[in-house]
Amino acid sequence: MGNAITNFRELSVYQLAFSTSMEIFNLTKGYPKEEKYSLTDQIRRASRSVCSNIAEGWYKRRYPAAFVCKLTDSILEAAETQSWLEFSLACQYIDQIMFDQLLEKYEHIIAQLLTMEKKSETFCHQ
Repeated sequence: MGNAITNFRELSVYQLAFSTSMEIFNLTKGYPKEEKYSLTDQIRRASRSVCSNIAEGWYKRRYPAAFVCKLTDSILEAAETQSWLEFSLACQYIDQIMFDQLLEKYEHIIAQLLTMEKKSETFCHQ
């Protein structure tokens, strides 16, 4: 296993979640000031939580149930981010093209996390 992953930053799902979270951060800089303590904070927090749960889960691999739990938390945060994107579109803070692109990225993130859950033993036997 020459290409073994040694830390969470090497996981493609983490890399995609991080870059997408940063994309959301930069996008929300243009949201109205009255959204600062509601939609802006919520979507930023949820998108960042996807990453932080992956990181936490990585270090809980010696406990398979805890590892899977953190992956599930990450999936839930990704779904919450999708919900906040729906609000962003409905409020016309983002256009349909941006919404579709970000939604697709989160669908891909969720799919990768679900695959990790199904194959958790390959991560947890370390």
